[in-house]
Amino acid sequence: MRVSKEQAAENRRRVVEVASALFRERGFNGIGVADLMKEAGLTHGGFYGQFQSKEDLVAEACAHAMEVASERWGRSAEATGEDALPKLLESYLSPRHCDHRAAGCPIAALGVDVARQGGVARSAFTRGLRPFIEQLGRLVPGRSAEAKRKAALATLSGMVGALVLARAVDDPALSDEILEAARVSLGGPETGGE
Repeated sequence: MRVSKEQAAENRRRVVEVASALFRERGFNGIGVADLMKEAGLTHGGFYGQFQSKEDLVAEACAHAMEVASERWGRSAEATGEDALPKLLESYLSPRHCDHRAAGCPIAALGVDVARQGGVARSAFTRGLRPFIEQLGRLVPGRSAEAKRKAALATLSGMVGALVLARAVDDPALSDEILEAARVSLGGPETGGE
């Protein structure tokens, strides 16, 4: 049975959204095409009608995750005004964010996997990273555009690195300690243990 163009577009959108979450949760090699399509409620055979390869899906899912997260950061910054950076740090470097990889930051969840991918995925990741840097550049202190960009890069690196480390350790107290130390050192609030 042939599907309409509208249904095909909806199916593709659903596959990209599901892949975006599953890749963040399990990594690019942690789920195969058949299981991914099953999670999306579609048949395995429909995959190659929508994507040329898994790498193409990886790139599109990565771009989607980065775009959604960047938009979320932007909305949060607008809503919190002058307190945007401390609020962002409080939310990003929290146990809740640490524990919910599938819905969390794609930079921390996908960065290591992307480094092992081909050009298409890395290009999508690079394009998706730029808005985060620009947004942070508007929030961090600095006397010049160059100083603000360097501060944004350092802040983003500290945030992502802390989240990666906090997720990697098997000691919940150490995980929380890593998040707290990074949050405070980057200018966020001290919570005194969560």
